[in-house]
This record gives sequence, structure tokens and C-alpha cells, in this order.
Amino acid sequence: MQRTNIGEFEELVLLVVAILKDNAYGISVMEEIEQQTGRKINISAVHSALDRLEGKGYLDSRVGGATKERGGRRKRYFSINTAGQTALDAIHEQRNRLYNQINLGLKYVAI
Repeated sequence: MQRTNIGEFEELVLLVVAILKDNAYGISVMEEIEQQTGRKINISAVHSALDRLEGKGYLDSRVGGATKERGGRRKRYFSINTAGQTALDAIHEQRNRLYNQINLGLKYVAI
């Protein structure tokens, strides 16, 4: 199995891009992460993660049309590609494999 090296935040961004499908751009990704996790995040961090994930070959991007609401600027939309889905599958499999090794019958007692 090929190694997939992405951090926890990159994993969140990749998951959210997959969830949002055709509506994944910086602000929508940030808002979805905040809604799903309750974490307050910076848009710059989202843009950096999107750029890194695209550079690693996990995301594709396209530029949308300019709008008046954005002062004529265009949105850059992201979509997960086959490599990104394969990476998410590998991460999910690895986490489940490790989690399944925990003795679930063990009771934890706070000290």
C-alpha cells in the first residue's frame, strides 16, 4: 500500500471537499469545517491546505465565473480526484485497523 502523508487539517479539508462536491471553494470549505467540527479556523489556512492538497495531486481545481458580489473576482472550485479518494480510503482503513485493535471491553477509570 502506498503511503499517504497528510496532516489532520488537510484530511479535514479533503473530506469536506468530497462532501461539498461541486460547491467546494475556500469559504464554503471553511464554513463546513466550522459547522461540522465547531472549530474556528482561518481562511488563509484553508487556502493553504487546498493548495497543498492540489500540489500533492489529491484535488483538481477550476475557476468559476466572475460575480458582482465578489467585485468581479472569480471563485476557485476544488474537487477530489481518484488519487484523493484513494488517499481518504487508505487513511480510513488505517484508522479503522488501529481502532479495532483496542480492547473495547476495557473500562477506563479517571484518576
